[in-house]
Amino acid sequence: MALYREVAGRIQQQIDSGLFSFGERLPGVRKLSQSMDVSVSTVVQAQRLLEDNGVIAARPRSGFYVCQPSMPETTLPAAGLSAAQPVPVTTGEVTLFLGQLSQQKECAQLGFAIPHTDFLPMRALQKSLSSAVRQFDERAAGYTSPGGNEALKQQIARRMRFAGSEVDTEDILITGGAQEALTLALRSIAEPGDVIAIESPTYYGLLQAVESLGMKAIEVATDPVEGISLPALEMAARQWPVKACLLMPNFQNPLGAKLSDDNKEKIIGLAERFDFMLIEDDIYGELSQTDQRPRSLHSYDDCGRVIYYSSFSKTVSPGLRIGWLISPPALRLKLQHLKQILNLSSNSLAQLALTDYLRDGGYERHLRDVRLRYREQIQRISQAVIRYFPEGTRISQPCGGYVLWVELARGFDTLALCQRLFELNISIAPGQLFSANKQYRNCLRLNCAQPWNAALDQALFCIGREAEKLLSKG
Repeated sequence: MALYREVAGRIQQQIDSGLFSFGERLPGVRKLSQSMDVSVSTVVQAQRLLEDNGVIAARPRSGFYVCQPSMPETTLPAAGLSAAQPVPVTTGEVTLFLGQLSQQKECAQLGFAIPHTDFLPMRALQKSLSSAVRQFDERAAGYTSPGGNEALKQQIARRMRFAGSEVDTEDILITGGAQEALTLALRSIAEPGDVIAIESPTYYGLLQAVESLGMKAIEVATDPVEGISLPALEMAARQWPVKACLLMPNFQNPLGAKLSDDNKEKIIGLAERFDFMLIEDDIYGELSQTDQRPRSLHSYDDCGRVIYYSSFSKTVSPGLRIGWLISPPALRLKLQHLKQILNLSSNSLAQLALTDYLRDGGYERHLRDVRLRYREQIQRISQAVIRYFPEGTRISQPCGGYVLWVELARGFDTLALCQRLFELNISIAPGQLFSANKQYRNCLRLNCAQPWNAALDQALFCIGREAEKLLSKG
């Protein structure tokens, strides 16, 4: 191998390992030649090769900078499958164990979709919390109204305009995170035993909510790019008394799919025709890989069919436990009553801190930064999966959010893999968690909201190695 190609490979390896990140300037030619013990001309040739391959780019009178890595070409996972009939939901104990692992700092956190603090606006949030504490008065010491802090709702109403939704503050109900919002939404429109249509695969937290309320789930086929299948949803609605459809139109978890604007309009027409409600989870809506925030399903609703909810857990801090819910006027009082029965009101101090943070204007700057960083993380981890996982592995290609759906060979058991990885302090989310019918045993979900470093690279290598071992044993 020519020496300059070897040097290019060494620089590429340093970039892949995170030594030089996206947008960072490489050391000068002379410094590189000294550190690698080669001539300046060899380094120049290596840089030209890397530039031709799109790894680095030259800036006039400045030097070479690391380019945004391109998304590797991979085979997409298969589309999800519809179920033959509704079933009671049982989520089991694996999610509880994953939650316990998420508290262990020494564990590689690829299971729970919790963003590492490196991706959260910690300093700005600390400042806003300090401001709220300094102004500590009866607003922070006591309960707010069941509906929530009025100033916070004003900020949320402004942000909803980016999603195409025009709402008044009286339409907004502040909740203790998205999970509480979902539970309230389900309780307001359905009873135990009712049939809830869900995407397949879907986020296991949605399944837990359906389970806790004694409802049944009917799985609807979902494509890893286009989202829920409208023909499959129509078929389910014709066959079964569907009370509501629970879906994530923007950057669905775990697939990362985005429903087109045309299909968002069509699905509302479908709900109107078959008389069921739509519960929209838009928790990843702010995390597009571009600055173009997709419209909410709610923004197309002119017939009172959509209950919308989201939270700040994925963008600001999961520990604040603040989300919000927007409902049709006919359900507003019922939801406020249910909220009051459940826990009177959400955290007053957290609401004041969030109001201060959103009012400051730093939130939009944070989103612009973190969107690019999540895109970079998804690409890095995708490349590692291609490098380390068994041949034939399929990977989703999300256009937002920060999770990857990985499909291994048919017959593979990712729950067995999960158990082996627990012993190595590595957590993943096995695929069967994402199905009421325990489908997707050969799939897993990876949380990409972790800083890239040698330890993360090693964890992904270990996952691939253990998967190969299990495959070799049949």
